Amino acid sequence: MTSFGEYLRKIRLEHNLTLTQMGAKLSIDSANLSKIENGKRDFDEKKLAVLAKEFNIEINEIKKEFYSEKIARIIYKEEDAFDLLKIAEKKVKYLKSINVKQSKIEL
Repeated sequence: MTSFGEYLRKIRLEHNLTLTQMGAKLSIDSANLSKIENGKRDFDEKKLAVLAKEFNIEINEIKKEFYSEKIARIIYKEEDAFDLLKIAEKKVKYLKSINVKQSKIEL
């Protein structure tokens, strides 16, 4: 398991890029990219599509890495984190069922 910053570092190293080179591809200066890789700064969500396109990675894979970390950071301090996840999973299913029903109505 890795952080999103470590995930970015892995991509960078797999492509044999320096911080400056990868930063240029993502329009991020190397100092900020270093902070992102080291978990001291958050990656800009708006750049996920650029990351996917530049490195030929499925956008859904990148989104899973990005959003799962955001969710984990929100709940990791909570005493009942696993219970929260179970409830959240049920709520996602509920929200999807509502969306399906609303889609059918709109048709």
